[in-house]
Amino acid sequence: MKNKCTRNVGLFKALADRHRVRIVDVLSGGEQCACDLLAEFDITQPTLSHHMKILCDCRLVNARKEGKMMLYSLNNQTVENLKECLCCITGNPEDCTCEPRTCTCGCCENCR
Repeated sequence: MKNKCTRNVGLFKALADRHRVRIVDVLSGGEQCACDLLAEFDITQPTLSHHMKILCDCRLVNARKEGKMMLYSLNNQTVENLKECLCCITGNPEDCTCEPRTCTCGCCENCR
């Protein structure tokens, strides 16, 4: 569990920005093109590109090009891994990430 959760540090860093959290929230409703995302925020296109690069680099967001449009969507596997990590680190105090113990929270793949 320790390695699984510590490799999510980049995800937590990516989510430590209010714009990126909101981008994830918007994308939770489905795939969006960059122009539609930009309309949701009071930021410039280069700033949006910067945020999208961070979210894509940590694999929280997928990007694909369709013609001239860039389309973004959540990476569901990364979202699930992050949920499992949160469940493990908050579920049972005896399963602290600093101890090489087996998770027993009952809701993640380590417990199944």
